[in-house]
Amino acid sequence: MFAVTSRFYGIPTAVLRTPDGRVLTYVRRRILPHPEDLAQTGTYLVRPAQRPDVVAFAVFGDAEQWWRLADGNRVVDPDELTAVPGRVLRITLPAAIPAAGLITPGAANG
Repeated sequence: MFAVTSRFYGIPTAVLRTPDGRVLTYVRRRILPHPEDLAQTGTYLVRPAQRPDVVAFAVFGDAEQWWRLADGNRVVDPDELTAVPGRVLRITLPAAIPAAGLITPGAANG
């Protein structure tokens, strides 16, 4: 249902049958992982005026992977990741996604 790079990959679906007979399929709630349970692969030093999507592109080669930064740093609001220049972000592997193909070899502090 979702690409392997999606934060919703691997989350089970459920079915709701409405009183009028319609069948609605939905994705169950995503439980946020504990950052300390995620394998850390590096760090990233936030620079002035950076945005979470820019950091995600620099680290993972994909701006839509900002959610991985949020998961690894116990952040719900992604803007909090880059609000303070000089913050050191943890770079982690996703909890439920295979690592193959998601980590950019030699990713440097962009």
